[in-house]
Amino acid sequence: MTPATPLLPPAEWRDFLALTKPRVMTLVVFTGLCGMLAAPAVDRHIINPVLGFTAILCIALGAGAAGALNQWYEADIDAAMRRTRGRPLPDGRMERQSALHFGVGLSVFSVILMGLAINLTAAAILLVSILFYVLVYTVWLKRRTPQNIVIGGAAGAFPPLIGWAAATGDVAPLPLLLFALIFLWTPPHFWALALFVETDYANAGVPMLPVVAGERVTRTQIGLYTVPMAICAVAPWPLGLAGPIYGWVAVATTAVFAALALVVATRTTSASDAMIPEKRLFRYSILYLFVVFGALVADRWVA
Repeated sequence: MTPATPLLPPAEWRDFLALTKPRVMTLVVFTGLCGMLAAPAVDRHIINPVLGFTAILCIALGAGAAGALNQWYEADIDAAMRRTRGRPLPDGRMERQSALHFGVGLSVFSVILMGLAINLTAAAILLVSILFYVLVYTVWLKRRTPQNIVIGGAAGAFPPLIGWAAATGDVAPLPLLLFALIFLWTPPHFWALALFVETDYANAGVPMLPVVAGERVTRTQIGLYTVPMAICAVAPWPLGLAGPIYGWVAVATTAVFAALALVVATRTTSASDAMIPEKRLFRYSILYLFVVFGALVADRWVA
């Protein structure tokens, strides 16, 4: 007779919080908030604090739900990677079923609340973002193609659209440019990380570009994607969608990004080299989005 599998003790609230990927959620919430604050419907007006808070809460809950479902599906990958093996599921602190129920519940609640409290356009975009991250990126692309992060990057680009739609009920050229900026920012950002955790992805069997195509191709791709990203970052200024505060900040910070990406793209390394330029680009890329999106809000509200 096979002994029954012992049940895990109830997970703590910290474990459920960890499922939502709080560090990733911070950037998602910030770009969503900036999309809402940059919308013309709220420019120079006082935002209804209840509706504004509700919209941002829904974006946060939707992002957390996607993160939880991602960890539910990728528990085996997380267990094989040094960077992620301490998460609640691979570490044995939580039942997989609990993560599934938590993720689905948060998804449904966030979309319904957005639709009832804000508007259907924002709710629809939020739903698409969750489904895209879970079904297209996590289930379909992640284990199948080195282009996983390129196509899947669209999932993280939705928040400015959601924030704008929450304020206006529609979409416009500026949030579409912000979507394109994050979409094109994702490959250099993530491939910089993949270069210095390549062994982790190889051990987990994830076909990230450095594992499948090698370092040289990955470095070249980082440089190539930086060019259209830089164009999207600066474009709102000459197109008249943003003013000089945003424009000069975007030009300066994008120039730094491009310089760091150029170092990574042209660097010749060996297995023993420290990945300092790659780590520097990865860390700066996070700060870069915070600064650029913050400058957009400052530009709209100060001008």
